[in-house]
Amino acid sequence: MINLILFGPPGSGKGTQAAKLVQQYDLLHISTGDLFRYEMGNNTPLGQRAKSYMEKGELVPDEVTIGMLRNKVEANPDVEGYIFDGFPRTIPQAGALDNLMKELFTEISGLIMLDVDDDEIVNRILERGKSSGRPDDNDETIVRKRIEIYRSETTPVFDFYAAQGKAHKVNGIGSIEAIFDRLCKVIEETMD
Repeated sequence: MINLILFGPPGSGKGTQAAKLVQQYDLLHISTGDLFRYEMGNNTPLGQRAKSYMEKGELVPDEVTIGMLRNKVEANPDVEGYIFDGFPRTIPQAGALDNLMKELFTEISGLIMLDVDDDEIVNRILERGKSSGRPDDNDETIVRKRIEIYRSETTPVFDFYAAQGKAHKVNGIGSIEAIFDRLCKVIEETMD
């Protein structure tokens, strides 16, 4: 079983590459954003709890997010593994994810970070902003702030998995196929 954390700043290509990895390795892509939308849209107990925090402008507690992850993993036992996208973002979340995986008799195989320099990310997001309809994709100041938050808040998660020998950086610049080939090489050399 391959359980990946796909990591990288906004605009690094995580969504594009996750879709290709899902096909290649028969994995389930678990995006925390999608989980929140599903749970809240279906008015589940976890969705109601998440919504109550969000309506007050508060962060959703990790145990609620982990509960959503558990539901998704347990509802899909027949896949060859999982790609976690957007989670974990903090060391406590990484520890909670590791504990969840242990409870399910598996573990995180590795974290792969798409390494893309800031100027390239800004260019990609501004280009995406021309068609995404997201106002935050059209403002370079906001884009750079998102990158800064990513670097300060989530980089320690890379170090957490590096200490376990499970963190890998992949050059995230080049054609979609070239980046995908690099990702597959890391997976096949270190996680298979």
